[in-house]
Amino acid sequence: MKKVIPCLLLLLSFIAQAQEEKPEKYFSLDANYFYGSILEHNPDIAHLITDHPEGFLLTWNRKTYGLEKWESRYNYPDFGYSFIYQNMKNTYLGENYSLYGHFSFYALKRLLMFRIGQGVAYTTNPYDADDNYINNAYGTRFLSSTYLMGNIKKENIIGGLGIQAGVTIIHYSNADLGSPNHSTNTFTFNVGLNYLLDHEEHPDYIPRGEEEKYTEPFHYNFAIRSGINTAGVIGSPKLPFLTFSAYADKVLNHKSTLQGGAELFFSRSLEEFIEYQAAAFPQKGTTGDEDAKRVGIFVGHQLTFNKMSLITQLGYYVYYPYTDYVEQVYNRMGLQREISEHWWASATVRSHGANAEAVEFSIGYRL
Repeated sequence: MKKVIPCLLLLLSFIAQAQEEKPEKYFSLDANYFYGSILEHNPDIAHLITDHPEGFLLTWNRKTYGLEKWESRYNYPDFGYSFIYQNMKNTYLGENYSLYGHFSFYALKRLLMFRIGQGVAYTTNPYDADDNYINNAYGTRFLSSTYLMGNIKKENIIGGLGIQAGVTIIHYSNADLGSPNHSTNTFTFNVGLNYLLDHEEHPDYIPRGEEEKYTEPFHYNFAIRSGINTAGVIGSPKLPFLTFSAYADKVLNHKSTLQGGAELFFSRSLEEFIEYQAAAFPQKGTTGDEDAKRVGIFVGHQLTFNKMSLITQLGYYVYYPYTDYVEQVYNRMGLQREISEHWWASATVRSHGANAEAVEFSIGYRL
């Protein structure tokens, strides 16, 4: 999972606005204690695995009961906010404090819960060339973080109070906003309590009716994506990038939309990397005059939750003159929010295998 799960910094605001205002809103709380181990996904972090991390996870959830049609399509998920405190049990890693937006999905008559949360973490002891050069996992004080949770969960056992237990994986990474960035993944066991606020007022689930067939003609999208990243070399500066995308989409039903198109990449960090390679390793053949532009083609899928969507795309650089930077196949994953009938915004991570190159913030127009 090194640097790969998307660090989507806009997720909290997307979820806060994800649904239109409704008079009926129902909420729950849960709290979990966890204990686990840092996974050695990379031998370069072996020296940082010295004990068993522990901490707690608190969440605030908005419950759904089918009051809007999209809710029953996904078996009445929860969404809301999470807070995690984690003691990494290593002097050089310190402690992490994280805020997330999350979605929880249910199966097996709502006894099995799967949750995904994405947000931002603050680490107390990041890499420092003088004072903490041992920490090669976190190169910046603020990190992207993702957690995945699978729980057996039972709600409203006694007066709104319930229990849950299961496993959680917590990922921290800078996503090339700074170097070094070997990241950490913690596998934990968790146990906790949940509570339905105003539990006596919660309605029954509205049964899902027969889904009407729905489709749309082809639409055309134009997007500008930007942000900052580094060349992946310790000490390299944070530099801007710009990507222009054009693609078509075809709505298959209320959930799924297929995508396909092309994009042009400009990256100051790639230019910096070419200059660095030419100066530091001239024997490798880099002259410094290589073209840093790239052209990619991609296909993708959009999974829609009302006005918010999960975007997954797979691409290939058909024009890539300098091939020593990243792999030629790339993937993009993140969230997109509909602003109006034609305008949308997104936050995504573009990666190459397990290596994240950039967090992208995009604005797009759909014809």
